[in-house]
Amino acid sequence: MYKTFSELKKNKILYNTRLKKVKVALLGDTATQFLNVALKGTAIDEGFEFEIFEADFGQISRQILDPTSEYYEFEADYTIIFESSHKLLNQYYKSYDSQIGFAQNKINYLEELYDTIQNRTRSKVIYCNFPTINNQVFGNFANKVESSFVFQQNKLNYLLSELAIKKSNLFIADLLSIQNKLGRNFMFSPNIYVNTEMVLSLDVLPIVASNMVGIIASVEGKFKKCLILDLDNTTWGGIIGDDGLEKIQIGSLGIGKAFTEFQYWIKALQKRGIILAVCSKNDEDKAKEPFEKHPDMVIKLDDVAVFVANWENKADNIRKIQNILNIGFDSMVFLDDNPFERNIVRENLPDVCVPELPEDPAEYLEYLYSLNLFETASFSENDAERTKQYQVEAQRGIALDSFTNVEDFLKSMNMVSDVQVFNNFSKPRVSQLTQRSNQFNLRTVRYTEQEIENLMSSENHHTISFTLEDKYGDNGLICVIVLEKQDEETLFINTWLMSCRVLKRGMEDFTLNTIVETAKKNGFKYVLGEYIPTAKNQMVKDHYERLGFTAQEDKWVLNANEYQGKQVYIVNK
Repeated sequence: MYKTFSELKKNKILYNTRLKKVKVALLGDTATQFLNVALKGTAIDEGFEFEIFEADFGQISRQILDPTSEYYEFEADYTIIFESSHKLLNQYYKSYDSQIGFAQNKINYLEELYDTIQNRTRSKVIYCNFPTINNQVFGNFANKVESSFVFQQNKLNYLLSELAIKKSNLFIADLLSIQNKLGRNFMFSPNIYVNTEMVLSLDVLPIVASNMVGIIASVEGKFKKCLILDLDNTTWGGIIGDDGLEKIQIGSLGIGKAFTEFQYWIKALQKRGIILAVCSKNDEDKAKEPFEKHPDMVIKLDDVAVFVANWENKADNIRKIQNILNIGFDSMVFLDDNPFERNIVRENLPDVCVPELPEDPAEYLEYLYSLNLFETASFSENDAERTKQYQVEAQRGIALDSFTNVEDFLKSMNMVSDVQVFNNFSKPRVSQLTQRSNQFNLRTVRYTEQEIENLMSSENHHTISFTLEDKYGDNGLICVIVLEKQDEETLFINTWLMSCRVLKRGMEDFTLNTIVETAKKNGFKYVLGEYIPTAKNQMVKDHYERLGFTAQEDKWVLNANEYQGKQVYIVNK
């Protein structure tokens, strides 16, 4: 799935292709020219155009600590800091008197760099952790010697993860895991390092670049949300329709162990918030039988948001799944053991990610681990509820079909919304929603938790979050509004985004009623809206016009004093 470095080097932006522009600063203590090339090539494949400021190597401290440096002139959206294990070892050797505190001293230095960047810019920081070097001074006993380099490097990587938990704009590029997977000899070439100051081999550069671009893409709202599973010889061994329940391979023996461990991984993804769907060529009752009756099945029907089993074309069935979930094809991953089915989906739905699964099921997991398909920039406890929310949404759809009048259906829903300013409880979910929402998102502004916290204390902003609950269940936090003082009379809608799961229930009108109420309460006469088009938000192109705003140059304006509140069937909690 990875291109070679030579292929990445040849990547060009095609004429008339619109890619999102992102400014990236690359600071390293060793040569980073080839990493620069790999990042740009990988970004193009992911739909981004990177403008990169690359500092001379060895200039990390100067660029960050000097407020007049070229780094600050560049105004990066993201700052990649790449410090190598080799330079770290040299620093360790020179710290004879303080080796027992080496890791803590290093982390203090890194925290100072991060805080300096945050105080002067809005840049997110991606810091590389340290692939291990065992200098064999103590052999295995190094793990029992606190002052050894092995001990201090392991401690440093742990402290780095702890620091990232505390700092919401700090992300870790996990080079250590890449080395653990591929081996040190694949990652590092001593003679190239000695002659060129490059510590990453040409072979590993595409993988490292993909890792870093994956972090940026996920913060920018581009990541995988849904895993679609074939069943026979993918989720279990054998064919349920031919072999029967007792003879499919699953459990703790033989190849069944591979399928069971595969299912545990899928279950972990589901618990993390990845939506699970099934797309199988089978009779539905037969396909569901293992989920309901087999004692060794790890995945249960309750874990699956959409279950499609029939004898139709799988590309058409994936279209049905996409229509039910209302998410982009580019946020879907489809796993199938059959090369024919994989190619059908690739040809008909090129945006769907279709990994080339190995022939041997024992190799499924290691192969999938290597692809890092499900990179994310956020996690909240609400994520585990996502499957249930989509299942409940299907029930709402069935109920709607039984009503001839939509208003009667909306009245029957008993909808309640909890309207709040942003707070510490909602902060993680608000940040996550800004990063996940692409379709109903008027300006597509992304916020980290730190930036949400800044908005909470800002005198020039008003923040509003909305939940939505009805008789079928709780949708959780589904709408985010950030209002910004434009002048003494005008309140600008900096951010208006909403989960597509709650469309056509009057939530747009309820939200506008709340916005106007906020504007009037705070002495503003006008509400100003803006639509910034992206490849994914065409559905809200006419949003402000539909709500009664008047076009004003490239924006939309509404007189708050003349606004007549819209009728809705949602009650403020």
